[in-house]
Amino acid sequence: MRVVRMGTQTVNLLYPPGIVSSATIVGKKEAEGPLGEYFDEVMPDSLWGEKSWEKAECKMFQQAAEMALEKANKKPTDINYLFGGDLLNQIIAANFAARALEIPFYGMYGACSTLVQCLSLASMLIGSGCAQCALCVTTSHFCTAERQYRFPLELGTQRCPTAQWTVTGAGGFVLHENSSGPYVTHVTTGKVIDFGIKDISNMGAAMAPAAADTINAHFKDTSRTVDDYDLIITGDLGRFGGVLAEELLLKAGHDISGKHIDCGCEIFSIKQDVQAGGSGCGCCAVVFGGYILSRISDSTFKRVLLLSTGALLSPVSSQQGESIPGIAHAVCIQKDR
Repeated sequence: MRVVRMGTQTVNLLYPPGIVSSATIVGKKEAEGPLGEYFDEVMPDSLWGEKSWEKAECKMFQQAAEMALEKANKKPTDINYLFGGDLLNQIIAANFAARALEIPFYGMYGACSTLVQCLSLASMLIGSGCAQCALCVTTSHFCTAERQYRFPLELGTQRCPTAQWTVTGAGGFVLHENSSGPYVTHVTTGKVIDFGIKDISNMGAAMAPAAADTINAHFKDTSRTVDDYDLIITGDLGRFGGVLAEELLLKAGHDISGKHIDCGCEIFSIKQDVQAGGSGCGCCAVVFGGYILSRISDSTFKRVLLLSTGALLSPVSSQQGESIPGIAHAVCIQKDR
């Protein structure tokens, strides 16, 4: 047996795949934040030589994928599956980049939860013996997200304190069945949770219940506690959503406040005028691929629980007065097996 189910939502990978390489690309604003030194490449501007922001995001995806392959000393033909996604209509950045990479492709959409969704499925396929090597890539772009979900940039719309700044960034990861680590050992798949939040400028509040639910499910399924982890990382709850998630978990008997960080809070400083922090598929990808993996490599962290969190809204659902459901997926990542 290669895989063991634990409880209702978690899988224990008895032959855990390792993360062979990671590659991160960010925009200038992200590079000017407190984690700037950890990123591989910085875009000179939001267009990066392309004719539109959307084409630039597609370029980000492809470049992150190719960079991750190069760092792993792999060719596209060495990869069994490419898992990828973004926030653009019908994940067009991932789809259009995949046509150039020519790797068997699963397009993923989980809003900002897409990174761990990709890592989860790739790890389960490798851990079960269905694949040897997989590539996971996610990306987001401030300008494309603003244009699609909120307002034209030309309006200069004032942002409220709970609003978040979509990270311009892309992260690529190569996973292999034979690796020296770090390893993806457990996968906890989240449920769609909806507390009735309708404010599109407060996605942290919409996602926080899902994050708390998934963390609680992970602890219940694995019989682990907060003390079993060096760090519990959420993707982009922001400053308000992160506090809400901590409060919900405290009510469930888990005090994560001393070990919890949020990628959306880490990537920008308060001085950068980003309101509640960062968001987007690229937020969790670049913070994890740059900062967290480097700290695992130097043994600062030996076991972390990584969640990416998604607000499952669209312009159509928001305009029809629908609430914003949330989703969060988690993976346990360890330096050693």
